[in-house]
Amino acid sequence: MGLTLSDITNEVEQYQAELETAIPCDDVNACCARMAFLAQIQARTGHLLADAKRLVRLRKSSEIGKTIVSIAKENYLSAKAQNALVDSLAVEEMYLVDMLDRQNSDCTHQIDVCRSIVSKAKEEMRLAGYCQQA
Repeated sequence: MGLTLSDITNEVEQYQAELETAIPCDDVNACCARMAFLAQIQARTGHLLADAKRLVRLRKSSEIGKTIVSIAKENYLSAKAQNALVDSLAVEEMYLVDMLDRQNSDCTHQIDVCRSIVSKAKEEMRLAGYCQQA
């Protein structure tokens, strides 16, 4: 069986702390290491996102969800109200889905920033070498 809601929550909290760490702008080697580390987080958050979505689907399809929908139908609630009731069953699961989606996207953006820092350093080294030869 897959990870539990608690397992995923713990990892989400750890990754959030890592993603809030400053990018090492003045050390190209540290920046490269950060990119590799971010790629690992990105892969893991992608996997966890799929697990969290599975948990949402399981939660929504549970007997509790079926009971609420049947109650809603008896009380003549609109389809929109019925969907809101079912969605309310998976609030924590949806929070994890949202967080993991953001974290996965944040990894992409931070990798782009690191790549820009490395490119800037390479260009500065190229220009410094060019100026010394002139």
